[in-house]
Amino acid sequence: MAELNEYFKSIIDMDMAAVVVCNLEHSIIYMNPAACERYAKWGGSSLLGRNLMECHNAESQVRIKKVIEWFQKSKDNNIVYTFFNEKENKDVYMVALRNAEQGLIGYYEKHEYRNRETMKLYEGIEMD
Repeated sequence: MAELNEYFKSIIDMDMAAVVVCNLEHSIIYMNPAACERYAKWGGSSLLGRNLMECHNAESQVRIKKVIEWFQKSKDNNIVYTFFNEKENKDVYMVALRNAEQGLIGYYEKHEYRNRETMKLYEGIEMD
């Protein structure tokens, strides 16, 4: 199981989008490298262990709490669309994190960019 966790961590670490994972007390328990870079001007990796609510205004705090309540109502309530960021052309979602023993254990924010990829297909790899 420990080896499998390394694979899952690697998947998140390699993601180009910021991933910030929080527990149900809203403590930031993990940030992937993209998140550390994205939030560098607010402290980057030093945000680990801090309460996510400190990083949001009162309206956003209420919305986050309502989403958590919705996640808790049903094991089928797992993802909600929360925002479109026009400047970065991306959709933003909150996603529930669950395990078999405890049910809901936390959440994370998922970013889905709408821009077409600019990297060339198989860039840097010789394809014979």
